[in-house]
Amino acid sequence: MNSRYVVFPGPEKVEVQEETIAPPGPGQVLCAAQKSLISIGTETYCLQGVFDPGTNWAAWVQYPFRPGYSMAARVVAVGEGVAGLREGKRVSTWATHQQFFKARPDDLIPIPEAISDEEATWAALACTAQLGVRRAELRLGERVGVVGLGMLGQLVVQYLALMGARQIVAIDRVPGRLDVARAHGATHALATDVEEARPRVAEITAGRMLDAVLDVTGNPAALAPSIQLLRRLGRVVLLGDTPTPSRQCLGPGVVSGSIAILGIHGSMSPAQPSAFNPWTREEMAALFFDLLMEGRMRVSDLITDRRSPRDAPQVYARLLRDRYPMIGVIFDWSLI
Repeated sequence: MNSRYVVFPGPEKVEVQEETIAPPGPGQVLCAAQKSLISIGTETYCLQGVFDPGTNWAAWVQYPFRPGYSMAARVVAVGEGVAGLREGKRVSTWATHQQFFKARPDDLIPIPEAISDEEATWAALACTAQLGVRRAELRLGERVGVVGLGMLGQLVVQYLALMGARQIVAIDRVPGRLDVARAHGATHALATDVEEARPRVAEITAGRMLDAVLDVTGNPAALAPSIQLLRRLGRVVLLGDTPTPSRQCLGPGVVSGSIAILGIHGSMSPAQPSAFNPWTREEMAALFFDLLMEGRMRVSDLITDRRSPRDAPQVYARLLRDRYPMIGVIFDWSLI
């Protein structure tokens, strides 16, 4: 069958192309896209194509590049030897933005009936946000800052509220993002650059400063001022992976304040559970779905735009101009 897909032929170039997809082979599942979510920060970095040599970005983004990794789909056909999946089953997966695709059964997570396709597209990002919060090793009653309230930052705020953070200080220049963060559990919202946030954080915490800060910006300039928001022996988690780490500096206080800098990447979840780490992608996605069904998390109000994949060139052009008013952008594959 013919299948359309979104591709970046080169830096700042977007096309919708077509290919032929063969029937599934042994051990394969053929899926039809229902909705896919643009990971705005990651995909605009991939589109811009500005990466330091030797980085994860430089190795990963090879043009022509197919963006996307947050998909809700429906099973169309199964190959020989596939058990547990049937035609019509809805699944969440890490596929790129494409109309039809083949996948391994282990890469497909069933979507509960109570979860909509749009909600299910957030599963991949929800797993990454979980990894960031787990990496921070939070303790009950700690004060935590979140720098950057895009897609991941909004999910992190919700997880921090569930974890029992005493104060959740959300920092972003965009007032609308701060309003959303407050609605999802942030106790304080600072409409400022992180470089200007220290006096306000000192006031909010009565001089104690923050136990942990999650930098979810991917902006190399955010690390040094994020460190200034921490107490001694505090920790900063880099959940946003900058494509230009050569521009990233520590600034003062790392050694004298005994600050821990912790990195985490979405690829770090194990494929199989172990006694040391039972939190596979499947388990983290299942937790996310449970929290949605229980009303303890919500993502439907994070969706700001719904578009046909045919409009991909216009959508990404807008994101390159000014992505900050948008949070969740959905491609609706029924409109292709």
